[in-house]
Amino acid sequence: MSDEYALFVGCLIANRFPYVEIAGRKVMDKLDIKYKDVPDFGCCPDPVGMHNIRESTWLASAAYNLCIAEEKEMDILTMCNGCFETLKTAWHELRHDGQKLEEVNEILSKVGKEYKGTIEVKHLLELLHEDIGMEKITEASSKDMSGLRIATFYGCHYGRPSYILNFDDPIRPTSLDKVITATGAKSIEYLKKYQCCGSAISGIVESAQLSMLESKLKQIKRMNADALVVICPACYSQFEMGQSKVNKQFEGADYKIPVLYFAEYLALAFGEKPKELGVKFHRVKLNPLLAKIA
Repeated sequence: MSDEYALFVGCLIANRFPYVEIAGRKVMDKLDIKYKDVPDFGCCPDPVGMHNIRESTWLASAAYNLCIAEEKEMDILTMCNGCFETLKTAWHELRHDGQKLEEVNEILSKVGKEYKGTIEVKHLLELLHEDIGMEKITEASSKDMSGLRIATFYGCHYGRPSYILNFDDPIRPTSLDKVITATGAKSIEYLKKYQCCGSAISGIVESAQLSMLESKLKQIKRMNADALVVICPACYSQFEMGQSKVNKQFEGADYKIPVLYFAEYLALAFGEKPKELGVKFHRVKLNPLLAKIA
């Protein structure tokens, strides 16, 4: 485990969900995870959009961020699935493909950079699961979460492709469930748990997107979940912002399932005050959940 990490917050969390970033910092501080902010970091960039348009630009942009961390001699730590996949995939591709490395370094030379491959990339959940351990999470949990039924959702980018990300089962991951259990809550199973939330087709076919979302919400509600905990900002946006759209489109739908980013959930379990975590900014209000925790 690195002594200190270069914190890569990513664009979506920093710009749309700053309260998630606050929660992540509080969790890391509580668990004594050392990190530094790196203002020079740019967009990861997105693992789908730019990658499908021009791979060399996507790869060079990712490598630029890797170079920044290399210069500081720190491994990268991110709490975003998309950033994790992009940076780890670039790390893998440049380690195993000499031609791509040469091409990328030629591009980077224009801004005075050269990628050497001396650092690692980690997801915060990976760090908690592999290095911090469940025992320390249990010790840090000061709130009684034992009465909670929590549904978890991993998203498409976590653990896939497995030969690159090389963490957790890509088909049936369990790391987040273990973290939830370590806080004392019950992590529940539900149908369609590992299927896409629909965010990937956002803005393309909204009816299909909302249909995918509704099918998952139906199963989560059926299992009487107190909250849904996710680890991807795109999935978080889909579940948090999409429930009101689903309620308007589907007859009889009335979904009000609280949605938490995993860092928010842990911060609450660790005893952080809800007001300091910015829970008021949630579209789906957390009041029923917070009352149970209190």
